[in-house]
Amino acid sequence: MKTSARNQFSGVIKEVVIGSVNAEVILELSGGELIVAAVTKESVESLGIKTGISAIALVKAPQIIVVSDFGGYKISARNQLSGTISRVTPGAVNSEVDIELKGGQKVAATVTVDSINTLGLQKGQTVTAVFKAGAVLLAIPA
Repeated sequence: MKTSARNQFSGVIKEVVIGSVNAEVILELSGGELIVAAVTKESVESLGIKTGISAIALVKAPQIIVVSDFGGYKISARNQLSGTISRVTPGAVNSEVDIELKGGQKVAATVTVDSINTLGLQKGQTVTAVFKAGAVLLAIPA
């Protein structure tokens, strides 16, 4: 599949919780990480989403927040994937931060240069990629 979304996470649907309008779909990645997607009930039905099938979660890089220290706070974003920075590609305004997860999949985040400097982000550093369930699009093989 070719898309403009930098993040394409392959996994297996672990759980589907259907609400009256929306559904929560939990995708398990090869390393055991979980991604939660909030999609419409209609999308679950039209795509045939069910437990046990393969799926891809798509998340645009600008939707990813990189957290180096939660400072004792908890946040409401359901998706919090811990990993190690494998690369920082500097730019004039924004930079790209690539984070490798324990299962080998990577998360690409677009981060401002100011944030790179403020957080001291560098290769080898442990960080958490954070994004909301509503930022996740699901794709199912045809």
